[in-house]
Amino acid sequence: MQSKATTPEEYIDSLPEDRKKIISDIRKVILKNLPKGFKEGIGYGMLCYSVPHSLYPPGYHVDPKQPLGLISIAAQKNHIAMYHMGLYAGPLLQWFQDEWKKSTTKKLDMGKSCVRFKKAEDVPLELIGRLAAKLTPQEWIKIYEDVLNNRSTSLGKG
Repeated sequence: MQSKATTPEEYIDSLPEDRKKIISDIRKVILKNLPKGFKEGIGYGMLCYSVPHSLYPPGYHVDPKQPLGLISIAAQKNHIAMYHMGLYAGPLLQWFQDEWKKSTTKKLDMGKSCVRFKKAEDVPLELIGRLAAKLTPQEWIKIYEDVLNNRSTSLGKG
């Protein structure tokens, strides 16, 4: 469900009662652990933690008006979603999969950058906090640019 909220508080206030607490808890653990330089906001109808244009003026290549996102969280219709672009484009995927196995007996429900949780009690808050702490804005920019450069090189544009 894409929200029309313009602030994180509006986003959380707009959620169904059964989702407010877990989204608030995920938000708190991300804010507590996210390295300095990232900015919280709303992007694509979700809570979003991004590298602001003040640190990375080019923004997101698909829509340069948008800051360079790293993490988003959303209350979808049938699940709670956490999108972490570093899992898709960066070196964190294997680390996260290994840590998941150590932290829970639940099966990992994951797409390219999306981790889905059916129930609030399935969300491993401590692991999400550790994941949020893994990349500084500068490290994320480097990974992002390396991926873009490799992609354009492999397409014969580099």
